[in-house]
This record gives sequence, C-alpha cells and structure tokens, in this order.
Amino acid sequence: MPRLSEVISALDDLWPAERAESWDAVGTVVGDPDQEVTRVLFAVDPVQETVDEAVKLGAGLLVTHHPLYLRGTTTVAASTFKGRVVHTLIKNDIALHVAHTNADTADPGVSDALAGALGLRVVRPLVPDPSDPEGRRGLGRVCELDAPLTVREFAARAAERLPATAQGIRVAGDPEAPVRTVAVSGGSGDSLFDHVRAAGVDAFLTADLRHHPASEFMAESAHGPLALLDAAHWATEWPWCELAAAQLDEISDRHGWDLRVHVSRTVTDPWTAHAASSRAHPSPTATLPEGAARAPLDSESSGAPN
Repeated sequence: MPRLSEVISALDDLWPAERAESWDAVGTVVGDPDQEVTRVLFAVDPVQETVDEAVKLGAGLLVTHHPLYLRGTTTVAASTFKGRVVHTLIKNDIALHVAHTNADTADPGVSDALAGALGLRVVRPLVPDPSDPEGRRGLGRVCELDAPLTVREFAARAAERLPATAQGIRVAGDPEAPVRTVAVSGGSGDSLFDHVRAAGVDAFLTADLRHHPASEFMAESAHGPLALLDAAHWATEWPWCELAAAQLDEISDRHGWDLRVHVSRTVTDPWTAHAASSRAHPSPTATLPEGAARAPLDSESSGAPN
C-alpha cells in the first residue's frame, strides 16, 4: 500500500501546484504524509456530504476540484460547516487534496473531460497556456462536432449527457441555428467571452453566465449566429472526476499500488428545484393595484443589482 505522500506526489505530477492561478488554494489541506492509503474518492466539492461518503467508503484520501478554504480562515471550529468538515476528516484519518485551476489548464483537464462527455472532438485550448510549447494546455477548449446539430439539438444532447441538475441547460440565441464548432469551459466562463469571439465558434457551453455579460455578448455577436449554453457549474466539472479517477487508476496499476479509486455520484449542486414559467410575465404596462407606485426603471435609482 502506498503512503499518502507517494499518492500526492503522483497527483502533483498530473496537476502541478505552480500552474494554479495566484489567487487559488490548491494542494493538500488535511492529511498525514506517512499514512497508508488504500481507497481514494474523487468529488467536485469538499462538503459534508462528500466527506461522509468518504467515511462510509473507508477512503483514506478525498480529492476535490473545489478548495475548502479559498480565502483563508481564523478558525476550524466544528461549530462552522467547514470546521466540521475538517474535524470529520481528521477523526477518520482521511486526507483532503485539492486540484482546481491547475486541473482546469491541464492536458487533459476539466474542459477535455467536459468535451468528452458531450461527444466533441477537441481541436485546441480556448486560451492557450503560453508556458506550454506544444500548445495543448490552457483554459477551455475549442471543439468540433462529428456532424452538425441545431442549437436546440446540441442543448438536448448536453442535457442528456451531463449529470442531471435542477437548472438543466439554458440557451441564448436562435434554437434552429446550425452548430459545427463549440467552445467549452468547465465552471464559470463568462470571463472568456473575448476569446470565444476570437475563436469564431458557433456556440459556447459553460456555466454561471450572468445577465449583463451574457446580454452584452449576444448583442455584440448579433452579426453572427453564436449561441450561449449555460449549464450548472457542478455538472460541467463533474466529468473531470471520472477522468482524474481513471488517471490515478493507471498510475496505481503502473506502480502496483492496488488502490481502489471511486467517483462520488452525490449531487452537490446547490440548486434543488426548478419551476419553469407557465405563462408570459405581465408586461411593464400592466395595471398596478390601486395606490401602488411604479419603481423607476433606471438601475442606478432603483438599486438593481448588476
């Protein structure tokens, strides 16, 4: 059986910490380097549900994509939910290791796994890593479909092939427009809009798209049939867990470690229900109740959030 330090060394080779963004918090959060590891669990989120799953499984290592403490803390008291996670891990001799933005830019990485789940052929990174002379690492991926689909059909494929969530897939653009090339980015992707425009793709699938950036992007792309597909953050990153588990399986076989590697199927997306609109929303000219005053439409005077 390998020691934790040996397994972590192998994971660091896959996702070197120095390739993480400067603001990120990756690496080992909890764990004794000399403890032996027989089972490993991969998950997106280091929350109580996945930690409890690791306990039940008898895992000695939990590997997550999202950090537990991204901005630091002054306490790990069990009265806080993150402190309770730390206490549960330590009491049960479970280590926690995080691979976040260093896994996003890896080759293969989070967006490769997303493209694979969607049946797309990866062509190149959307935002290449300038330190990679082969041009394979970087954020997002530019992909091709084997055969064209409409936006509606591609959205249906995404809804079918990605893990089910309450959100499903939201679409902006002409549902009947043809899609031959797609940019994908696991997790929050609206910071990549300029790169998507430059890539000249027909559609962009990512997560966490906000009203103003999405609206402005569609307005500025009015000259071309570019569609946005917005999936749940958790769903776009979960395929990486299966990819990462397969990578560690291969390493285990090569070293004769006989590790048991598992992927959590626990849905940790925070949204639990979705109520679809059943009729058109009243127009801004609808009659107001007697005595009611209409709020100003200007965002600055109304205090509307951005």
